[in-house]
Amino acid sequence: MEQTDNTRVNWTAFSKIGGVAALGTVIVGLIEMIITFLPGGNTTQATVIDWYKLFQTNAFMGLRDLGLLNMLLNALAVPIYLALFVVHRPNRYQPYAALIMIFAFLGIGIFYATNRAFPMFALSRQYVAATTDSQRTVIEAAGQSMLAVGQSHTSGTFLSFLFAEMAGILISIVMLKSGIFGKVNAWAGIVGFGALLVFEYFSSFVLGLSSAALLLALVGGLCSLVWDILLARRLFQLGRNPIEYPKV
Repeated sequence: MEQTDNTRVNWTAFSKIGGVAALGTVIVGLIEMIITFLPGGNTTQATVIDWYKLFQTNAFMGLRDLGLLNMLLNALAVPIYLALFVVHRPNRYQPYAALIMIFAFLGIGIFYATNRAFPMFALSRQYVAATTDSQRTVIEAAGQSMLAVGQSHTSGTFLSFLFAEMAGILISIVMLKSGIFGKVNAWAGIVGFGALLVFEYFSSFVLGLSSAALLLALVGGLCSLVWDILLARRLFQLGRNPIEYPKV
């Protein structure tokens, strides 16, 4: 397939932007892991009032516990999946990459539509400002409905994580088959996103997480970081030499 210089520049830009986004994902992922191991970083609030108190004492942790960093990760996923679609353009796996990109974007849309971090922050301020018990009762009920939909790692958010992890597994399989990316890169994604998917299932539907489930989260997180690092390196390589893609 013959390409003009302008077309090559466009493909190069997509690859480089995707590489930058992948590195951004690594940074955000490391921040999330560090926070998790800090005091209070892996605790769950028992009641709506506890959430309101957390927002008043540490607004950042309240937002983080309701998915603030996941908002950043989902935003970075957009250029990553777009770049993965673009780099498969001369490859017979392009249709699969296109479908997976759409699948991933659906998951991202569901996540943003159901996230309740900032509405909960607003309700916490209203709760403090409330002057009567009836006002507080109404705000408590509103907060409970918010948490039923948007509390992370519960059945309310499982669908968005299901789309995200499945998209990661499927695009990693495409990467393994297409020959554009290394096998280590592809298998890191398959294992990492697979482990995270199992963890999401346990955290959403099984009461009392076992140490094995938490170990899955750790393995999945580390493998996904490896996936992003190797992905960024390869996208930068393809950005410098966009015509080297093999056709299989």
